[in-house]
Amino acid sequence: MKSIQKYFLALLPPEPLLSKSTQIKEQLRDRHQVKYALKSPPHITVKMPFSYNEAKEDLLAEKLGEFLKDQAPLAISIAGIGTFGSRVIFQQIISDELLWDFQSRLGVFCKRELLLTNELSDRNFHPHMTLAFKDLKPSKFSAVLETCKALQFSGNFLADKLFLLKRLEGKWKICRELQFGRSF
Repeated sequence: MKSIQKYFLALLPPEPLLSKSTQIKEQLRDRHQVKYALKSPPHITVKMPFSYNEAKEDLLAEKLGEFLKDQAPLAISIAGIGTFGSRVIFQQIISDELLWDFQSRLGVFCKRELLLTNELSDRNFHPHMTLAFKDLKPSKFSAVLETCKALQFSGNFLADKLFLLKRLEGKWKICRELQFGRSF
């Protein structure tokens, strides 16, 4: 029986960057018992979690594919460690205005074509890849931040796919990979 499920849209780095980011999260789990960020693959959220009828998942993917048909790959760099106060530690993402334009256009498309709510976090886009958040206790923040800084790396990639992730058994799993339509 199909039901309402939770989804979100993201850009994921390719290998080996994906594994390197996952390894940092695993080190945080092993050294500091901070593991919540392991519930999803390393990613840049471009549309915050939303509820959608699982029976219409194929239609959702089809509509997103239409949106992506003229989308060129986006140049993205992973560079350094950042924080949101003492609540979140993340890998910083550097890109040109094309990433912001893509996220903004995607938000408008999701609102108009998919009838999704435009969340506050969607409107305050700050591209990053989270390493530690929900279970990061204030007493451990400095130590976890130091570990992240010691393990940090930099890398560049072209994002040429949009990933639809779905919440299954308490974790976010890749549900669909949607290819961008244009290449350079």
